[in-house]
Amino acid sequence: MAAPRGPAAGTLPAAVTDTASATMTMVAGEVIPDALPAPAPSRTRPFSRPGAPAAPPTPAPAAPGDPVTHLWLPDVLGEGYERLTLPLAADDEGPVMATLVRRVPEEGSDVVPDAGFDVLYVHGWSDYFFQTELADFWAARGARFFALDLRKYGRSLRAWQTPGFVSDLQTYDEDIDAALAAMAAPIPEAAARAGRAAQRAPAEPPVTPRRLVIMGHSTGGLTMSLWVARNQDRVSALVLNSPWLEFQTRQVGRVALAPLVTLGARLDPRAPLPTVDLGFYTRAVSADFDGEWSYSYIWRPVHGFEVRPGWLGAVLAGHAQVAHGLKISVPILTLLSTRSTLLPRWTPEMMHTDTALDVVGIARRATDLGATCTIARIDGALHDVVLSAPEVRAVAYQQIAAWLRAYVPVGAADSAGPAGPDAPVGSAAGREG
Repeated sequence: MAAPRGPAAGTLPAAVTDTASATMTMVAGEVIPDALPAPAPSRTRPFSRPGAPAAPPTPAPAAPGDPVTHLWLPDVLGEGYERLTLPLAADDEGPVMATLVRRVPEEGSDVVPDAGFDVLYVHGWSDYFFQTELADFWAARGARFFALDLRKYGRSLRAWQTPGFVSDLQTYDEDIDAALAAMAAPIPEAAARAGRAAQRAPAEPPVTPRRLVIMGHSTGGLTMSLWVARNQDRVSALVLNSPWLEFQTRQVGRVALAPLVTLGARLDPRAPLPTVDLGFYTRAVSADFDGEWSYSYIWRPVHGFEVRPGWLGAVLAGHAQVAHGLKISVPILTLLSTRSTLLPRWTPEMMHTDTALDVVGIARRATDLGATCTIARIDGALHDVVLSAPEVRAVAYQQIAAWLRAYVPVGAADSAGPAGPDAPVGSAAGREG
């Protein structure tokens, strides 16, 4: 019998390290992993498997405290992606910043016309944006795609910070507002191109304000659901990828646990709690184990960041708000696996089920978000649905495309085209029935 692979075997490949022992470089205070994912060899394959050439060195980000200059720098994802550091108000740990990543719009006669809407994606716990196939999907529908690495995550993590820590999810309002302001500001090279085009083209009517589609994964799905409930006039639609809307033990367990977590948060909000992530999700996702994807183990650790009572209390408070109903009026799509596998030992089922959340409880809670809720249960999906096996995530993209046609009409982008993530919304691959 072959030896087991991945975290369950008790050892990790030499290239795999956790935050406690990882080698990293400090650039202007930013935590830069020495080994980053290789740039995508094609627009349809986000990352290559191990053995690909290393990514180029990461450019120095704006120093903490620098004003927002709208200087977009090359991103670690490689060609076609740029990032912008967004300085925020300092907290008790020191300077704070978020990072906005954008997919650079392509040029040429075969490019999908701009459909007049933007997508802002927000990651989950112990995570950051690296899902370039998702960006390609939205770009193929005429959207401008942006992703936000929240404070103390991914590109925004600094050496003096407690990874992922906040004591109130509403703290992220500042990150989101800064991102939306940057998205609305002219991007220098884009403005220059528009100016040149305007000199050659006849005058056109004033541009209609761009619509905004929010997409959130896991804890990011909870955070963005709460934000949308407070900012409904700014949003056209909400897409949730396995949102953490309820605790794994559901309401009964959450209500029983909340007082203990609250007490711990008062005594020492940053005290580390026992580790519950056994690395099974990493095994199912990472190309170093049984998965398909390459990414930074500094920014997305094998066993996740340490959970702390101050942060957990903020999440439980968010769950309680969802349980009371958020009354969101914009259309909502929730993507979920059909099954969960929440066990203390590895099983093959973890390769095609959600190993982080109770999907039945999440599906029930998703109906409490608002008036127009669509729930798509996808057989074989992992916790991050768009990191599932190719045939599974193809179904997820078809579900998003069909829902988008119904609730966020995109005009010029709704035309026939190839199947797959790059297919326009109106292609055969995106149609139901």
